[in-house]
Amino acid sequence: MVAAMVKSARKPARRRLSPAEKARIEEIFHRFLSEEDDPRTELNYDSPYTLVVAVALSAQATDVSVNKATARLFEVAHTPQDMLALGEEGLIPYIASIGLYRTKAKNVIAAAKIIMEQHGGEVPLDRAALQALPGVGRKTASVVLNELRIEPAIAVDTHVFRVSHRLKLAFGKTPDQVEAELMAVVPEPYLVRAHHWLILHGRYTCVARRPKCDQCLIADLCPSRGTGARVPAVPEPERHRR
Repeated sequence: MVAAMVKSARKPARRRLSPAEKARIEEIFHRFLSEEDDPRTELNYDSPYTLVVAVALSAQATDVSVNKATARLFEVAHTPQDMLALGEEGLIPYIASIGLYRTKAKNVIAAAKIIMEQHGGEVPLDRAALQALPGVGRKTASVVLNELRIEPAIAVDTHVFRVSHRLKLAFGKTPDQVEAELMAVVPEPYLVRAHHWLILHGRYTCVARRPKCDQCLIADLCPSRGTGARVPAVPEPERHRR
């Protein structure tokens, strides 16, 4: 099943790995699996539609802030039809605590309208149709498709970008480059879950300023351990805090 899913993902740029490097990368993800066998997003949702809305709202915002907002929002607007009835001005008070809330409110309502008019009220679960929705770019679509186990995509946010560079899994200067490199080197059995493992590792252990190397389950496999290694910042337009 994973093999079929991989065919639908972005074709990666391959790089040659030594047997030792392949074994190191395999062990990294094996340990992640041993620690958490079914990692999931920390955004709260209970349907593909609420997932799309939550992920779209999380751009340049934290999961915690989004969950606080959607806890109230989803009680009154749980479907595209509900959201349209709420309207842009009705939506704003629920999400005003989230960055870029006016633009996001406009996009959420516009997307709900398209879902109702063009998709019968059901969220389209293929990449092209998802990315055609207002406010749903490649990263949002990747998070949704990966979370729902439809496509083993790796959405590169600030955490994934940082961890990938510190672990020498990727060397790209942009999220798209890092995504392609990760898709090429992560062993196939781990692809579906790699996105969440890397995010969670970056959020709680391999943090930006003072990585917690003494608490890291893969510290002995990390070339940057104890070096205070700095990584290039994600280009500003690409930032997506999760």
